[in-house]
Amino acid sequence: MARLLGTLRSSQPVARFQRSCGLFPAGEEGGGSGDPAEGPRERGACNGEGAPGCPAGSGRAVPGGVRSGVRSGVRSGVRSGRGPQGCTQKYIVKNYFYYYLFKFSAALGEEIFYITFLPFTYWNIDHSVSRRMIIVWSIVMYIGQVSKDILKWPRPLSPPVVKLEMRTNAEYGMPSTHAMAATAISFSFFIATMNQYKYPFELGLVAAFVFSTLVCLSRLYTGMHTVLDVIGGALISAVLLVLLYPAWDTIDHLLLTSPFCPLFSIVVPLVLCYNYPKLDYYSPTRGDTTTILGAAAGATVGFWLNNQYAASAYAGKSVQPGLPLISSTVVFVLARFLVGILVVLLTRWVMKSAVLGVLGYRYKFPIGDLQARRRLEVEVPYKFVTYSSVGFTATVIVPLLHRLLGLM
Repeated sequence: MARLLGTLRSSQPVARFQRSCGLFPAGEEGGGSGDPAEGPRERGACNGEGAPGCPAGSGRAVPGGVRSGVRSGVRSGVRSGRGPQGCTQKYIVKNYFYYYLFKFSAALGEEIFYITFLPFTYWNIDHSVSRRMIIVWSIVMYIGQVSKDILKWPRPLSPPVVKLEMRTNAEYGMPSTHAMAATAISFSFFIATMNQYKYPFELGLVAAFVFSTLVCLSRLYTGMHTVLDVIGGALISAVLLVLLYPAWDTIDHLLLTSPFCPLFSIVVPLVLCYNYPKLDYYSPTRGDTTTILGAAAGATVGFWLNNQYAASAYAGKSVQPGLPLISSTVVFVLARFLVGILVVLLTRWVMKSAVLGVLGYRYKFPIGDLQARRRLEVEVPYKFVTYSSVGFTATVIVPLLHRLLGLM
């Protein structure tokens, strides 16, 4: 068993998967580097910005998975918040189908997917389904992000792995939060709708499995996780789903009816964000966690307010024998989504600028100062206020706007 786990945790299976999908480091035999017509696709990250510079012989795990002393550009004994410089690699794509498939699949576990799919579900499908997905998503992601910084397992080594992402390379690897989010969202959507709407059980199960599998495989293709990271993330998410499922209705009822819900929804996530595990270098995990908890907090307050004051434009339309998406015209669905997403993005931009401006004035730093924005006293309130406003806007303001525009 120990040997199997060691193999799953190593970088070689990831490298073999990449090669089998037609992704090679430039210059590797079989990568086709000798053909000028098939030059390197683009520059890929060997170690992303923000990853820690790890002195040789320090014994510390390197999240970015860069071999100590290999093109690191960091002097021994020197620690840096930016990490190894000059550590980039060129790679060659031999199969563009897999390249675009897995690049797209990787995006299904990132902010662009959360900020579109979760609101879309709320505006066009079902409130109760959206509430359950957001609850599960926020709990699963918080546990996953904290686990990374507690376990401190490094990402796959490069070489032999080709790395296609820079930002997330600064984080530790175990568990894969992409795998956790994909499993949680797809299967919570399936579980929440299978008894409420009429569609083939097998179709829903296969769709959830395919969705989560594609995201999991994308983490191997992009070189950001080992096989064990991905399996661990999916299993942890599945266990949490099993544990949370019996309490879904109780949690949902409390969130809608308890007079303490708004206070609880704001205070608890803020306390968790301010007490996030500390590292001796900057990692985007705390900021990402604050973003997720902030969005969930704002949405939860919106759920409560809608239930208390009937502010929702869709009250009474959630429970129908078939999916509302089927009975609604495509034009109305697209109109609701486009109007909603424009308002959400505008809210995000306005709040981000306003909050950063206030914090910059308070702590005396220019808005463009990236290092200042990474400080605890700046990053947490900036991201929490911005994304809680986004969550609140998506669940309260946008539905009211839909009503005013006759898009109910």
